[in-house]
Amino acid sequence: MTEVAEVETAVSQDEAAEFELPEAWREVLAGETEKPYFAQLTEFVAAERAAHQVFPPRGQVFSALAATAYQDVRVLVLGQDPYHDDGQAHGMSFSVLPGTKTPPSLRNIFKELNADLGVAVPDNGYLMPWAEQGVLLLNAVLTVRAHEANSHKNKGWEKFTDAVIKAVSDRAEPCVFVLWGNYAKKKLPLIDTERHVVVQGAHPSPLSAKLFHGSKPFSQIDEALQGFGGEPLNWRIPDLKA
Repeated sequence: MTEVAEVETAVSQDEAAEFELPEAWREVLAGETEKPYFAQLTEFVAAERAAHQVFPPRGQVFSALAATAYQDVRVLVLGQDPYHDDGQAHGMSFSVLPGTKTPPSLRNIFKELNADLGVAVPDNGYLMPWAEQGVLLLNAVLTVRAHEANSHKNKGWEKFTDAVIKAVSDRAEPCVFVLWGNYAKKKLPLIDTERHVVVQGAHPSPLSAKLFHGSKPFSQIDEALQGFGGEPLNWRIPDLKA
C-alpha cells in the first residue's frame, strides 16, 4: 500500500469511527443510520472537516449519547446548535469542558438554578454530573463550522435527533422533556405528552433571559421526577478550584 493510500485509509477509518453510535443506542437507532440521509450527512461532515475547522472535535459528536444510555434517560434537555467558538463544544448541549469559560446561556441557567433551588453557581460549566444522573443533553444539530453559527443546519442532523427524541418518547419509562425557546418547542409533536412531562420556557440566551429568569424549570423537573416515583436530581456541579 502506498503512503497516500495509507493516509486515505486512516482518514476513512476516522470518519467511520466518528459516526459509530455508542453501544447503548445502536439497536434503537440502527434504522436511522442505515437511511440514505445519514450517509449523505456523514459525507457532508467529512467534507467540512477536510476543508474547515468543525466543532465539536472528531470523537465527541455523540458525547451526549455516550454519557447517558438510552435506558437511563430521565430528563432530555434540548439545545439547538453546538457552541461555535474555540474549545467550547464537546457534544453535550449547553455544557463546556473544564477550563473553558462558562458561556452566557449557561451562566443564565446557573443563575436560574440558584434562584429556583438555591444551588450554588459553580466555577465551571462541565455538566457531566447531570448526564450521569440521566439528563440527556441533546442538541438538535450535532456539528458546526467554527465561528459560523447554524452552518450545519438542515444537513440531516435534525432528522437524526428527531429520531432520538421520538425513541425516548416511545419508551415505556416516563421522561421529562425540557424545551427552552421557540425552536425547541417545535419538537413538541414528537413527544407523547400523555405519558411524559414537558417543561417549556424561554431560551436562557441573553436575548430572552428576562423571560427565562423566574420560570423555575428545575423545581418543575424535580416535581415531575418525583411524580414518576423517582428521586429529584442533584443539580450541584462541583467546583474545580479548591
